Amino acid sequence: MVCDFEGHVTMRPNAKLMKAALTGALGGLLYGFDTIVISGFIETVTRLYHLSPSGKGLTVAASPVGNVLGCFVAGIVGQRIGTRAALRYAAALYVLAALAAAFSVSWPMLVAARFVGGFAIGGCSVLGPVYITELSPAQWRGRLVGLFQINVVSGILIGLVSNYLVRLCNLGSLEWHVMVGVAALPALLFLAFLFFIPQSPRWSASRNEIDEALRVLSLVGAPDPQAELADIQSALQAEHAKIDESVFQWKYRYPLFLAIAIGAFNQLTGINAILSYVHDIFTAAGFGQLSSDAQAIAIGAANLVFTLVGMSLIDKFGRKSLLILGAIGNALCLSGVAWIFSTHSHQSALLPLLVTFIAFFALSQGLVVFVYIGEVFPNAVRAKGQGVGNASLSAINMAILYSFPVLRASFGDSTPFVLFAAATVVQLIVVSLFFPETKGQTLEQLQRKLMRA
Repeated sequence: MVCDFEGHVTMRPNAKLMKAALTGALGGLLYGFDTIVISGFIETVTRLYHLSPSGKGLTVAASPVGNVLGCFVAGIVGQRIGTRAALRYAAALYVLAALAAAFSVSWPMLVAARFVGGFAIGGCSVLGPVYITELSPAQWRGRLVGLFQINVVSGILIGLVSNYLVRLCNLGSLEWHVMVGVAALPALLFLAFLFFIPQSPRWSASRNEIDEALRVLSLVGAPDPQAELADIQSALQAEHAKIDESVFQWKYRYPLFLAIAIGAFNQLTGINAILSYVHDIFTAAGFGQLSSDAQAIAIGAANLVFTLVGMSLIDKFGRKSLLILGAIGNALCLSGVAWIFSTHSHQSALLPLLVTFIAFFALSQGLVVFVYIGEVFPNAVRAKGQGVGNASLSAINMAILYSFPVLRASFGDSTPFVLFAAATVVQLIVVSLFFPETKGQTLEQLQRKLMRA
């Protein structure tokens, strides 16, 4: 047992709940690795295939393009066959995509492999958080769903270190093939672990598999399984939703607004553009290749450390408070980076500013986004709603990754950072005015509250 910050006594998550949550979160490792690995070889591929800024942007953006489609498909499939089964298909598909990318013999083949890998990762980014959300008790939900983001940032750090170590091996023309192929190993482990976790109790209850739902609630240590099951059944009856019901309905307008907005703002900070083009950014500021690798690893480490800090705060201070804090810090840091590039001075401040930006992002937007989207939708359309929110994130990510090198080439290195800073100010205003706090409430309580809005 443990006391929360208000003095209430709560039970710690048991081993079975932690095992299931950690497994569901492993898709985040693939998400983070795939996000960052391209930074290690995009310049090599650009030279190898003589790519224009648009071709370079398309190579990086191919994965987020797949993400968008994968998010929508995963929401529908997950609602029909369950998140656990759908995660297995996504993991298997990513293994194939990673191998295809590693053995690419042409630029179109590499782009196609990244698209398919992105499709699989888009599915994981929807299904993993939904699975954990539906399995977790209210007082631990933020931290347990936050495990997905812990895996994302761990995947980013692993990808950065992997790129650095592969570069030190001096593999020549094989270097970039090895960099991208490494991801097949964690994907295989993820696939294997998915055969040893239970089904979501809320999905089982929605299929009238009451005994199975009760068994899983007991298995993961629900304080009162019978009462929680009764609340789930009551909420399902109140929804009157069918398995094939569309999430794009007027009654879901508020959850849709929240999910689309938080997904868009997550990427309008420029986070994935900064990570994917981190070597370009440091090179433009006058740093060499191996120096850029080391600086990138420092950024990845900060990302992990401050995500862990955010994990300790999310169920105490709440989602909205962290979003507001992060928006203020991000706006200031991005403005500082824009100033460095516009004045071509104080380049030594670039790394501290980017590390501070990562710190604010990691403990706010980075950690909150997957938690929040999964919380605001009713049980009957949660997977579909998570798909919409994640698709918003991926669509903005796709547009930014494609346009980032084009904007820099056309308008100067500072331009993207000015736009990111402005978007973060808008985020601060919208979150302050329109976002509700969701901490400490069961999914069924949130459903009743948000569906009345």
